[in-house]
Amino acid sequence: MTDEVNAPDATHEARQDVRMLDTSALKALAHPLRVRIYDILSQFGPQTASSLAEMTGESSGATSYHLRALAKHDLIREVDDRGTARERWWERPRGGISFTNPEAMKTPSGKAATQAVMTEFLNRRHQQLMRYLSETILDPEGHEDEAAISTATARMTVEQTVELISGIQKLIDAAVDKYRDQTGEGVRPISIRTDIFPLPEEGH
Repeated sequence: MTDEVNAPDATHEARQDVRMLDTSALKALAHPLRVRIYDILSQFGPQTASSLAEMTGESSGATSYHLRALAKHDLIREVDDRGTARERWWERPRGGISFTNPEAMKTPSGKAATQAVMTEFLNRRHQQLMRYLSETILDPEGHEDEAAISTATARMTVEQTVELISGIQKLIDAAVDKYRDQTGEGVRPISIRTDIFPLPEEGH
């Protein structure tokens, strides 16, 4: 699994800008609040410890501590030429990352850290989706036409599945590259998520 700013996906391993997290970085990220902070920086851009405290309901001391822990492993970085010594701004570096490092998965601690990170990350995405459902789609004055939430099942070979993933990924990459830095009236962060995987057998 990989994550790119505003676009988590499952096929970026072949791209040159993807960083595969090692065991130490995965362990540093494997904390619910750190995953949340990291994801907020990915989705909403640079923040301070104070703004993150408001967004997470934690103290600024706690968010500051976790920001430093993430920065220690180059998961985030301080924004150049912005802020003061008392109010530092932090950002998520551009480029994709892979949470599934084959080497890390060979050790119990690396596997546990990977599972913790992926679980927290996907739980957060699911919570955001459910919040959207409750606040927008189920609202009589909601704007359901601004989202696409659908599922489908097809019977495909591995090669056909890879071809489908590649085609979808090209569309996502094009949109992210085109609109990543867009600003202006009406512009807001959009989550782009794809889930393509072989179905496990029922009852297992």
